Amino acid sequence: MPVRVLVVDDSSFFRRRLTEIFNSDTHIEVIGAAANGQEAMELVKKLKPDVVTMDIEMPIMDGITAVRKIMQTSPLPILMFSSLTTDGAQATLDALEAGAVDFLPKRMEDISQDREVAKRQLCARVRLIGARGLKKVVAPTAAARPAMQKTEPSLVPRSTSTRARRGGYRLVILGTSTGGPVALQKVLTGLPATFPLPILLVQHMPASFTPAFAERLNKLSGISIKEACDGDHLQKGWAYLAPGGKQMLVEDQRGSQVIRIVESSPGQTYKPSVDVTFGSAAKLFSGDVLAVVMTGMGADGREGARMLKNHGSTVWAQDKETSVIYGMPAAIAEANLADNILALDAIASALMECV
Repeated sequence: MPVRVLVVDDSSFFRRRLTEIFNSDTHIEVIGAAANGQEAMELVKKLKPDVVTMDIEMPIMDGITAVRKIMQTSPLPILMFSSLTTDGAQATLDALEAGAVDFLPKRMEDISQDREVAKRQLCARVRLIGARGLKKVVAPTAAARPAMQKTEPSLVPRSTSTRARRGGYRLVILGTSTGGPVALQKVLTGLPATFPLPILLVQHMPASFTPAFAERLNKLSGISIKEACDGDHLQKGWAYLAPGGKQMLVEDQRGSQVIRIVESSPGQTYKPSVDVTFGSAAKLFSGDVLAVVMTGMGADGREGARMLKNHGSTVWAQDKETSVIYGMPAAIAEANLADNILALDAIASALMECV
């Protein structure tokens, strides 16, 4: 059966445009359209779609409010359309916290310069989300979290001992895509300010979004979190988010480990790429890395995980049940690269136990 979609946008032109794109795919059927959040709520109850595509700025009821209300009364997968601006980033992150599962740029040109490729990617995203159904990932609310005191970090000590299964790590890396923003928030807010290792975060996300996302994570978490800058020294108790549109590497600089932010090579699909960061860490840290591949489309991270494993490092994957999209972690599991497969709620405590 086709994925049944409700299109929500205050622009009649954009509603028609999306409807034409979706209806050109034999696996998708547009069953209705709404011009604002209030209409969307009513049509969700009446039509019971598999997926809702939602604009953010609309009259009568905005998209964020609509997402929050729909998730309270008739939960289902919601895909947001966002402008690639600072305000758009903040609003999109609010929508994801409210319960939306994913987002895409509103301008097709921002998805791909090739319009046909952009259309195919849009349809593929809707099909995957619709086929997967709702995997509700709830991040802790501010009210539910105790106040956490950030501490000044110290540089990571170099280890000469052989790494055991528990302990001996010098670096943690988390790689995510679709569903990642909320999943990362869940894991990072579960770690104390005294977490003894640096963490690298690789989330598929536009360049205009990563500063706002890093700032939000920093406010919510006990550890300190920032968007990574070229030349940052890795420090324990800190997490570094790869900037959108670029690649994050690590290298040795006179006995200290530093981050290098470089331009993406032509033809690289993911910017940033989990594979690139994993591969760089494998070369520098050998077997002293604990890497976790979490919810996301595609197979980014698989080849980098293979490099980590060849150097003796440990790789975990999020389980199917708690992944919004079981693509990236499935690629790890199916390639027999996972040392452990964990539910989202168990990752933070497992990290603490191992390090």
